[in-house]
Amino acid sequence: MTFNLVAADWRATLLPDLGGAIGSLAFKGHEILRPTPAGASDVLQTACFPLVPYANRIAHGRFTFDGAVIQLPVPARFAPHAIHGIGWQRAWEVVQAGPDRAILQLHAGGDESWPWRFSARQTVALTARGLKLILSVRNENVVPMPAGLGLHPYFPLETGASLQFAARQVWLGDDSLLPVETASPDAVQDFAGGAALPEGRLIDHCYAGWDGLAVLHAGGRTISVRASTNHVHIYVPPEGQFCCIEPVTHRPDAVNAGNSASGMAALAPGAELAFDMEISVSGASAR
Repeated sequence: MTFNLVAADWRATLLPDLGGAIGSLAFKGHEILRPTPAGASDVLQTACFPLVPYANRIAHGRFTFDGAVIQLPVPARFAPHAIHGIGWQRAWEVVQAGPDRAILQLHAGGDESWPWRFSARQTVALTARGLKLILSVRNENVVPMPAGLGLHPYFPLETGASLQFAARQVWLGDDSLLPVETASPDAVQDFAGGAALPEGRLIDHCYAGWDGLAVLHAGGRTISVRASTNHVHIYVPPEGQFCCIEPVTHRPDAVNAGNSASGMAALAPGAELAFDMEISVSGASAR
């Protein structure tokens, strides 16, 4: 099932049955997010998908919370770690749909995939300015639940693309991409003054102390990503076909970090965690 949204010069498709994903996002006919191939059945081929009830990796799918040892399933393709929660592996329900706005909802957990029951909601809207998406998770238990959120948009790249954003530090990882220590952003790549996206080198790092704005210059357009999180995960594969600018509420493996600086929340019963992301096109390229 595909839902289409239209507002001014913006067009988007939603794929609720495929992980609650965004299938495409275009401005004046130009693809701003990597479009999903026709007939795709793999959410990792979509334009953007939600990360809930946690973002990125949990080491070996194992952690301790409130004195209980939790073991999550580990997808074979991402072994040895669990990754990105379970929302991207579920069909979402469309609870409201209009020409320029839709609300998707998910009820999940309470089983081996995630011991705690939760509900999640995406409010996706197009305006003349661009895309706005609000993602939230609610603890549906009578006990606290660890929780985190993120979004995973894919931006197609062309030679000479550059990225600019400010952050205080970056997490350095081990061979399996789990964070081990923080460092100055230039230990990986400092994008504060704008920098070309590297070719032939993997970037898969979480930046902390992000100011909530990232600007991508690609394909002759200036694309702004704004979010109400203070972490952003940057993923650029060595082949360089795309760049993922992922607003996240916490660093990878935050549930095993044991300190509040990791960003992982402990939601009280009935409590919610939410953030928003906006994608817009500005400057001369918006004409």
